Amino acid sequence: MSEPLKRQTVLVTGAGGPAGVSVIQALRALGHATVGADASADAVGIRLADAGGVLPRAEDADYASALCTLAAEHGVTSLIPTVAEELVALHDCSGVLSAAGIAYWLPSPRAVVSCTDKWLFHQAATAAGTAVPETALGTTEGVTGPWVIKPRHGRGSRDIYFSDDADEVAELVSLVPDPLVQHRLSGSEFTVDALVDERGRLAAAVPRWRLETKAGISTLGETFVDDAVTQGVGALLGALGHTGPANVQGFAADAPAGGGRQVVFTEVNPRFSGGLPLSIAAGADLVGQYLRGMLGLGLEAERLGFLPGVRMYRYFAEIFEGPA
Repeated sequence: MSEPLKRQTVLVTGAGGPAGVSVIQALRALGHATVGADASADAVGIRLADAGGVLPRAEDADYASALCTLAAEHGVTSLIPTVAEELVALHDCSGVLSAAGIAYWLPSPRAVVSCTDKWLFHQAATAAGTAVPETALGTTEGVTGPWVIKPRHGRGSRDIYFSDDADEVAELVSLVPDPLVQHRLSGSEFTVDALVDERGRLAAAVPRWRLETKAGISTLGETFVDDAVTQGVGALLGALGHTGPANVQGFAADAPAGGGRQVVFTEVNPRFSGGLPLSIAAGADLVGQYLRGMLGLGLEAERLGFLPGVRMYRYFAEIFEGPA
C-alpha cells in the first residue's frame, strides 16, 4: 500500500494565468493549502488561493529571495511553477529553495529550452523522427503553404498570423519578433496533458480534442484514446529529456487511402495546461501525483488513468472586491 500524501502548503506561480488557476483549484479540491503568486497584484489566482502575494519577474535579481520570503510568511512546503519562462531561473536557485525547505521538481534546463524555443524544438523533434510541421526561420524556403507565422519564442496566441500567399508571408515576418514560418496543418487539433516520471517514463497521457478555443485557451474539449498519439507523446518527451508535467499539442488527420490516422506534433509546454481541469475531471490525478513525485513518494498508476468521452464546457466566473 502506498504511503499517504500529507497535507501540503503549496506555492503556485503564474496565479493569474489559466494554468495557475487550474492548479490552485486542483490542489484545494485535494485538501491542500495554496499560496498564489504572480507578477501582477491583480492576478485572480491570488484571490482564489488561501493566501497570496506578488513576485518580481523571473529575470529580476530579487526573484529567488522574494519567493522564499513569501514562502516563509505562509509556511510553504512545496512549489508548483506554471510559467515556463520561470523554470530555468528556478533551477538556477534550486539550492536556495532547498535551504528554505521548499520541495520542488523541475525539468532540466536543456529540456525547458528545447520546449520554449520553437526552432530548437523543431530540430530536436526532427532528429528523434517525430512528425512535426515543415519549419524555417523567417522564410518560406522549404516550407509548403498554407503558412503560419509565429515568434520563435512566445506563448499564447500573440503575434501569430496565417496566410495562403507567399508574398504576404514576406511582409508578415517583419511584424513578428524572431519569426518562424511553418506549414499550417489541417485536421483535428488536440492537447495531451502528460506526466513523465523522474526516470523519464511516461506515467500519464490524457489526450483531448480542442473543439473550440478563444485566445489560445480551450473552451470546449473532449477526452479521447488514441495509441498513436500517446506513443508519439512518450517518444517526443523522451527525446526532449523532459520530466514532470507537460502539455503537448498537435493535429490528427485521416491518412489517405485508409492508412490510419496521421499525427503531427506542433508544440510542448513544460508545465501544466490551462485545460487541465478536463483531464482531472476524466479521472487523472495529475496534480496530486506530481506532488507525490516531488516529495519522493511513488506515483500511483491507478490514479493516472482516465475516461474517454468526457467533455468540458468552459465559462467565465467573477470575483468582486470593494465596499460592502
